[in-house]
Amino acid sequence: MPAFLVILMLLATGVVTALPAEASPVAVCDAGPVSPSKPDGAVVVEPGTDLSVKTRELPAGTTFWLAGGKHTLGADEFGQIIPKDGNAYLGAPGAVLDGGGVNRYAFTQQARDVVIRGLTIRGFAAPRDQGVVNHDSGEHWTIEGNTIEANRGAAMMAGPRQQIRRNCLRNNGQYGINAYRAGDGITGLLVEGNEITGNNTDDWEKQVPGCGCSGGAKFWAVDGADVRGNWVHHNHGAGLWADTNNNDFLIEDNLIEDNEAEALFYEISYNLVVRGNTFRRNTLVQGRAFAARGDDFPVGTIYLSEAGGEPRIRARTSSVEIVDNVFEDNWAGITLWENADRFCNSPANTSSGSCTRLVPSVSTCSAPGIASRPLYDDCRWKTQRVSIHGNKFSHGPDCSGLCGRMAMLANFGTFPEWSPYRGDVVSEAITFRQENRWYDNAYTGAWRFVVHDTSRTVGASAWQGAPYSQDACSSFGDGGC
Repeated sequence: MPAFLVILMLLATGVVTALPAEASPVAVCDAGPVSPSKPDGAVVVEPGTDLSVKTRELPAGTTFWLAGGKHTLGADEFGQIIPKDGNAYLGAPGAVLDGGGVNRYAFTQQARDVVIRGLTIRGFAAPRDQGVVNHDSGEHWTIEGNTIEANRGAAMMAGPRQQIRRNCLRNNGQYGINAYRAGDGITGLLVEGNEITGNNTDDWEKQVPGCGCSGGAKFWAVDGADVRGNWVHHNHGAGLWADTNNNDFLIEDNLIEDNEAEALFYEISYNLVVRGNTFRRNTLVQGRAFAARGDDFPVGTIYLSEAGGEPRIRARTSSVEIVDNVFEDNWAGITLWENADRFCNSPANTSSGSCTRLVPSVSTCSAPGIASRPLYDDCRWKTQRVSIHGNKFSHGPDCSGLCGRMAMLANFGTFPEWSPYRGDVVSEAITFRQENRWYDNAYTGAWRFVVHDTSRTVGASAWQGAPYSQDACSSFGDGGC
């Protein structure tokens, strides 16, 4: 019997409660929800029973066993289940919670220690940037073995210490996961063994150009996350996107493929390890769109935008390390980028209410103080301390034009007029002074390197030679060192 079927059987019988971290990503959506056995003392809920009322009537810590069939929450758009601390909602085989295209949310409010397992949850109509499950980002929810599909908005929100394991998060209108909490405060997040596919069916980037609100999973100001053993594929946008003051992420042993935009977008954030992942055929739709309109910006399959290592922010690492990954037939490789005009208190900062994690308030980053240290350094999110090594990069012979590029660059700073980062100071810094290094990688295909700014594209020999001195001991069809 295949190993993943053995694991599924153990999950179903309760012998184990999660996929092991070392398990390869599997087709969770094909397997369907993992229905646990009915625990002794569970309250059986038949279709047609008002689960919202049952939840109100019974005490905290109640386990509800939803029998097979379709469960609904009535015709009120605000029909919803408000769990109490320690409640569990378990699905028998065939148990479906259906919003009917009317109810906005399935599970809401801020109870702690809630468990949702073995359900199909579909047909809810959450608005943009809101989620169907754990709508209010309650603490330490375990969301495991479910199929959450065909909803508007996000399949789920995330809260502190949330565990998201072995779910099928499929074909939702915006995200599979929206890890956002009002006031921030998400810590200790685990995303393990899920299949995250086909999300952003409402094509939000087309509806609201530049919204940055689409993809498989989005993380905002999360401090500590392990994202491992997932299959993230065919999302209409980025696969994984961490945007604004995230820190201490481990992205490990995932299969990330066929996403229309970046496989991984890590933006104005800190301290990251990307290890042992496989990236295939990502960014092709986005890259071709850039090329078709004559935009030569080096779109990246991993895109670090004003994001890097920072030792002063507590984490398991003080760098960004991208190591031992396989990149096959993507539009491009890794892009390290800084927008010289984007910094705390700049009108070019799209996260306008946010400052770096090194400065107490936005207003602090103002003239004349910003022109002197420490504010000169601390008001800017820096792409720094990035180490890219032990990776394999390949693309096929049909890659030509603007694909097959690696990049490390910034733009020429122009505004606001009081900015101390005008001119090429940021281009010089990211290229030569911020400890960004490629080494010990293996390349197959004709790779090119955009360095310093978009006007400079060089081949492997120039990339390895002075003044850039990158990819020491890497192989370009040769033996390396």
